[in-house]
Amino acid sequence: AAQMLITAGDNTDRIKSEAAFAKMCGACPIPAGSGKTNNRHRLYRGGNRQANAALYRVIIVRMRWHQPTIDYVARRTAEGLSKREIIRCLKRYLARELFRLLPAPDTTAHNRDEELEMVA
Repeated sequence: AAQMLITAGDNTDRIKSEAAFAKMCGACPIPAGSGKTNNRHRLYRGGNRQANAALYRVIIVRMRWHQPTIDYVARRTAEGLSKREIIRCLKRYLARELFRLLPAPDTTAHNRDEELEMVA
């Protein structure tokens, strides 16, 4: 949890959307098909590596102890996905959950910064 707060930073204005947060954490999917395969994705290699590692740790623990996640893994395995692909999907889902928990951007602080720039 602390790593996610560090990643988001004190200034949440730089994270405009849930997708931007996922990319910052390295949990956004990128098409990885060779032309012969369809719908193959991999995770974005950039972003904050510590945040990505924190997401991974949470997912591994959830896969072991969190019943809804265990059910999800069983369902997706039956659909033919590999463990690596399932972890990729779960990381993206967790990034979405965490983004919703972040504090809303402070619009008054943003307006004060703009006013200070105009005065200078």
